[in-house]
Amino acid sequence: MEPLIPDEYRDLRASVRALAEKKIAPFAHDVDADARFPQEAWDALIAADLFAAHVDSKYGGQGADALATVIIIEEVARACGASSLIPAVNKLGSVPLILAGNEEQKKKYLSQLVKGKGFSYCLSESEAGSDAAAMKTRAVKSGDSWVINGSKKWISNAGESEFYTVLASTNPEAGAKGITAFIVEKSDSGVSFGAHEKKMGFRGSPTREVYFDSVTIGDDRRLGEEGTGFSLAMRTLDHTRITIAAQALGIAQGAFDAAEKYSHERTQFKKPIFDFQGVQFMLADMAMNIAAARELTYSAAVKSERGEKDLTFYSAASKCFASDTAMKVTTDAVQVLGGYGYVSDYPVERMMRDAKLTQIYEGTNQVQRIVMARHFGDL
Repeated sequence: MEPLIPDEYRDLRASVRALAEKKIAPFAHDVDADARFPQEAWDALIAADLFAAHVDSKYGGQGADALATVIIIEEVARACGASSLIPAVNKLGSVPLILAGNEEQKKKYLSQLVKGKGFSYCLSESEAGSDAAAMKTRAVKSGDSWVINGSKKWISNAGESEFYTVLASTNPEAGAKGITAFIVEKSDSGVSFGAHEKKMGFRGSPTREVYFDSVTIGDDRRLGEEGTGFSLAMRTLDHTRITIAAQALGIAQGAFDAAEKYSHERTQFKKPIFDFQGVQFMLADMAMNIAAARELTYSAAVKSERGEKDLTFYSAASKCFASDTAMKVTTDAVQVLGGYGYVSDYPVERMMRDAKLTQIYEGTNQVQRIVMARHFGDL
């Protein structure tokens, strides 16, 4: 179920799948059960230069294009959803820098990112989720510096990442046009982290609140012009929602693989349950929708790389369709496995729990449908 793509992408998939099956999948169960950070995956991705493969080669990265990055995240997610958030979050956190940073900023931070210093993204707040422009975190100019106060909620890999793209209001009266982006370092005085959220899924990926208590940084940490932060945040999501689609796609594929294999092994009424038409129809629908999600996601990745005008629609559509597909496929995979699907001896119940989040973060699927409706004219 692979689209017509050049051999280099097929070779990349084979390479990442081999790595994931050998060095990530064996730990996926314990990472979830113990809600512990997937250090094995972190180390393996760094060693294989896949930690932030999207970074340009002149900063030490692989220069992987958007489609290659999608395939990397997809294959890691097929083995372990929590581990796939490592490359996905690193792209999310660093895309604002790539889009709006100056050369000095890029050299300083991207070169460290590829060596294993993670990059997280701080946009959401307790009272500013889908309505991100309602944020309360403030950045006030003080001479040649900025003083940041506030907090950010639901931050993936918080505490593990070394760097954070932080969106803060620099002119509250201007609303969305008064938001500016900054780079904050974990080591900056006044940065602290809340307790780990106890989540339904993605338990191995730390999700924590990030607090900024009079964090003072130089103006050289500002990304882009003052007041352009919200626009930058939305442009970032146009590119990174596709990585969530890739993640959902990988989770769905992993669940389908497990269910299809089990259907040939499980015998009832003296024959494999695969021989029952009801099961065949379920598996056929799963495979069909995964194939469709893959085509849409890969198309969105190509549009991201080319900067095409309909990117916003395709980015939202890929994230929405792939995550809805992942939720349906994983639920059906649990059904195919029956009682065994409901216990943690098999991975599909973990995948079902992980799939749910892909419908929520980086914009709920209800918001994605609003975004799509607003961009019909780009098609």
